[in-house]
Amino acid sequence: MDGFSQKADKFFSEFGRARKMVLSTSENDRVSSRMMSVVQIGGEFYFQTDRTMKKYAQLKKNDNVALCIDNVQIEGKCTELGHPLDNAAFCGIYKECFKSSYEAYTSLNNERLFVVKPLYIERWIYENNVPYTETFDMSAQEYRRDRYFGV
Repeated sequence: MDGFSQKADKFFSEFGRARKMVLSTSENDRVSSRMMSVVQIGGEFYFQTDRTMKKYAQLKKNDNVALCIDNVQIEGKCTELGHPLDNAAFCGIYKECFKSSYEAYTSLNNERLFVVKPLYIERWIYENNVPYTETFDMSAQEYRRDRYFGV
């Protein structure tokens, strides 16, 4: 396994199976953000939403999205997969990690499942109180770790 793969695997392992994250979407140069319950499977990020929501309309017009939590930002392409109940892997983790949301929304007719394929991931890390940025260029399979010096 190469260095990039090892670092990416470590990142996804540390990220875990599910988190509440901020999802940012846009349409016609208007950006909006909201908290989402997100599941991570195999280095991709899954969430569900209702077809009547603003984010759904934005996703249909522009598949470029960003996810953010704590010191991590993820930029990627988002694709609709169909109804959440058609994806057993997603449903298993979502039900375990977000039980009340699963029970309230997943079986509704208008719910749709989306996957975000990350293109770029950036994370701030600190070692002995020294700041660094870690970046993953997923398309180029490149990893960087740069010390932050400021101006």
